[in-house]
Amino acid sequence: MFRHLRGDIRAALDRDPAARSALEVLLCYPSIHAVLWHRAAHWLNNHRMRLIARIISQIVRFFTGIEIHPGARIGSGFFIDHGMGVVIGETCEIGDNVTLYQGVTLGGTGKDTGKRHPTLGNGVLVGAGASVLGPFTVGDGARIGAGAIVLKEVAPGCTVVGNPGRVVRCNGRPPSEELDQVRLPDPVAAEIECLRRQLVAIRAELRELKRAASQPPEHTSDEREG
Repeated sequence: MFRHLRGDIRAALDRDPAARSALEVLLCYPSIHAVLWHRAAHWLNNHRMRLIARIISQIVRFFTGIEIHPGARIGSGFFIDHGMGVVIGETCEIGDNVTLYQGVTLGGTGKDTGKRHPTLGNGVLVGAGASVLGPFTVGDGARIGAGAIVLKEVAPGCTVVGNPGRVVRCNGRPPSEELDQVRLPDPVAAEIECLRRQLVAIRAELRELKRAASQPPEHTSDEREG
């Protein structure tokens, strides 16, 4: 449990500009408290003390607003920014150096049995209010935009936005610890812009056709002599 604590605190210091010291993070960050107690509950869950583990998780949920099932497996360097409303399901597997923002759900669809929740690779970042639902993998370094609904596998290094989630960027560069939630690509806006340009082109063609139709036909010299 304490083996990961230093990595989790370092993750908060590195990724949250408001964090000023390790002591402040340890005392004042609900996500650190939630993850610390989750690791204890996870140990109990793995040693068949599941009821005690669930009680701990529900107490932590009451005090922090973060619900992590004791069965979920979480790597080191895990950071939840703010954290209120985060839900992590029983069969979730989370790699190292993963960041979640508030309101994120890592859940199931209600149709699966056994492995029901997503697997997040190393360096994944999930924006505020996003939902990742189902037993699939989000690859290393992938980024999920705020409010996205992701229902299928995401390749490593890709960025997904929208509802349903669409891959809008997949450049294969090394994972980034930052996600600009303001200037994310908007596939809907891009499609609307494409349609607008097509409409402008069609209007221009119609004007040319009307202009041609309004002009009198040209007569040949034979027609004039006749």
